[in-house]
Amino acid sequence: MSETEYPAAAETSTEPASLTFADLGLGEAVLKSLRDVGYETPSAIQAATIPTLLSGRDVVGLAQTGTGKTAAFALPILDRLDLTQKTPQALVLAPTRELALQVCEAFEKYASHTRGVHVLPVYGGQGYGVQLSALRRGVHIVVGTPGRIMDHLDKGTLDLSELKYLVLDEADEMLKMGFAEDVETILADTPATKQVALFSATMPASIRRMSQQYLHDPEEITVKTKTTTSASTTQRYLIVAWQQKMDALTRILEVENFEGMIIFGRTKIVTEEIAEKLRARGYSAAAINGDVAQDKRERTVNQLKSGKLDILVATDVAARGLDVDRISHVVNFDIPTDTESYVHRVGRTGRAGRSGDAISFVTPRERGLVKAIERATRQELTEMKLPSVDEVNVTRLSRFDDGITAALAQSARIDRFRDIIAHYVRNHDVPEVDVAAALAVVAQGDSPLLLEADPEPAPREERPRRTDGDTRGERPERRPRGNSGPMATYRIAVGKRQRVEPRQIVGALANEGGLGRGDFGAIQIRPDFSLVELPADLPAATLDRLSGTRISGQLIQLRLDTGGPGRSRTDGASRGGFDRDARSDRDDRAPRKPRHRD
Repeated sequence: MSETEYPAAAETSTEPASLTFADLGLGEAVLKSLRDVGYETPSAIQAATIPTLLSGRDVVGLAQTGTGKTAAFALPILDRLDLTQKTPQALVLAPTRELALQVCEAFEKYASHTRGVHVLPVYGGQGYGVQLSALRRGVHIVVGTPGRIMDHLDKGTLDLSELKYLVLDEADEMLKMGFAEDVETILADTPATKQVALFSATMPASIRRMSQQYLHDPEEITVKTKTTTSASTTQRYLIVAWQQKMDALTRILEVENFEGMIIFGRTKIVTEEIAEKLRARGYSAAAINGDVAQDKRERTVNQLKSGKLDILVATDVAARGLDVDRISHVVNFDIPTDTESYVHRVGRTGRAGRSGDAISFVTPRERGLVKAIERATRQELTEMKLPSVDEVNVTRLSRFDDGITAALAQSARIDRFRDIIAHYVRNHDVPEVDVAAALAVVAQGDSPLLLEADPEPAPREERPRRTDGDTRGERPERRPRGNSGPMATYRIAVGKRQRVEPRQIVGALANEGGLGRGDFGAIQIRPDFSLVELPADLPAATLDRLSGTRISGQLIQLRLDTGGPGRSRTDGASRGGFDRDARSDRDDRAPRKPRHRD
């Protein structure tokens, strides 16, 4: 495997400044589509990858999200399609349905001047009927998640015998989510003559082994970046108590000049609560999470793109793959506990050279997460202060003034109302300024126009002090982490014999069911099955999707368990599904004893 390193677009490029897409060898139909969408110069990953793929060579591309990887593999595929062939020529594997839909939209956009190209998204949660009818009519490009692709291969409804191009998009994410065996099965069951492109943000040992085994003399292209978050995104954080987060969010919305915004919550319950409270305050907001049907999620995202919706409240899984131009702000209502999630969230704004703002709410106990994020991203986060009452009132008065100015511009309507006001003044002997004030009261309703000043904090000596251990009860109760509702124990038909690990269970169930980390309780891995604690109030539609999920290529047959796991941390049990000690052996040796770590 030969290696080539390229600087990111933000750094000094080794490519000529005048390099265009036409210089990369693309055909005129594809170039016309690129001109329509306003693309002028290729990014570093595109400039390096497109000529290599056009030459027919396999590629391993290492680049972060948001660097233009989709166009890097989509454009060469579209340029070389044989439109007379009815069986699929290209297969793109993506870790989530959101990313699969995004890739499909990109293919359709780039194929606008290539008549007769058929692209099909294939993912869990969508009915088989639509997919089957499209496959019978004939498609050129299939974009799907590994689990649903495996379902079609098992049923014999997807013919990959004439496949020419295979792309693994975000390969490291697919492996983290437990799709390794499915991906390798698909790679092994496709023609050996196919061209393979593997794209990943990192190069762990598993990706290296897969590229060596299934790719033929690939060109390894690395796009080096100075930071893992966009330099055009301003990153700030606010220290705020958990109980005050909603009030802080409201003040920020009042003073920040935003166009479109995504607010990230840790659980689906939190996203619904935030969206409901924002709507009650007059904001155009909606939530998407694993409980929202796919067609509704798509409508909601389209509303955000068109400007009919201003604020989207989402979980990590539901927002993966979102790329909306008008997102100017990202707010981490719950700051993520891992830096990868933070980078993904912040990457929803400040894309393709646009400026953006990211604001994270941090409780006093979470200060250490800020330092961890700064170390990982090599960028400093700026601490901000809660907008004061005066700042909010200045913004409100400014908007009130703008409203009056806009109304005065409507001269015809003003003339009609001027006569009405004059009649009222003559008959009631009231000054015009009082009438104007009264009309403002009517227009404002019960909500006050201006906020009242915050109460002065109590003097320090008047605050209750801890004098001994008996006063611990005076401290505020700690908010429970994750899902705080009742949990139920479910049984799935994979265990140690399938070499399943907790992270695979969590990844597969989170992807298909739209669950968050907080929705998982204890996980026990037994020889022939596993027990998983999940929320007791899972909707029927979510259970249906989960029951058809595959882990390590096997249907999990999820169902309620009548026994239930114990609370001890033995037999592979782990809280939240992330205890590394619960891993089963990767070979046929006797299971190792659990190792205890700090």
